[in-house]
Amino acid sequence: MNIAIDGPAGAGKSTIAKLCAKKMGLVYVDTGAMYRAVALYVLESGTDINDREAVADCCKGASVDIKYEDGVQNVYLNGSNVTGRLREEAVGNTASVTSAVPEVRAQIFSLQRGLAERGGVIMDGRDIGTVVMPDADVKIFLTASSEVRAKRRVLELEAKGEHPVFEEIKKDIEERDHRDMTRKISPLKQADDAILVDTSDMTIDEVVDKICSLCE
Repeated sequence: MNIAIDGPAGAGKSTIAKLCAKKMGLVYVDTGAMYRAVALYVLESGTDINDREAVADCCKGASVDIKYEDGVQNVYLNGSNVTGRLREEAVGNTASVTSAVPEVRAQIFSLQRGLAERGGVIMDGRDIGTVVMPDADVKIFLTASSEVRAKRRVLELEAKGEHPVFEEIKKDIEERDHRDMTRKISPLKQADDAILVDTSDMTIDEVVDKICSLCE
């Protein structure tokens, strides 16, 4: 069984997908991490992320690989483990821009589709059910209000010892939503046959149980 989970930034897709994969014995593929790894490469190269041609040329030098080590997924960028850096705010914001570049998407799609062809995977992202796995057995569109997503992100950053400003985080999320939904290449949207799951008033366990029941 292949399961696709799409939705906006901060909806909890990765957390939910990981838990569902463990509960159902599937392989979790963090597609967002792939895009973030390329974004990290572009960011550290000093390339102007608003210059699409420059980004397209730069991303050619980024080689991304996913390895499961001791049951944990690690993301490698040109041979270096960058898993710990992929959740940085700057990397996430950069990924939202660079992921709209056709050359970046083409590079990542090839790997994603290869993994999907093996079967037994659960992937999360912005266009998994519409582009990467249009034939997925189950498609979920996971969402939550921008306010709830911002509160969750603030708590996550505070747990790391940071001091985020709620309004700034909320603004970033709403701007990222707009970019993701209006980009010309693979915009964020709910697939016609996807099931909408709004997690605003749900606990993590409730969401996992809901999705697992939909897959039975």
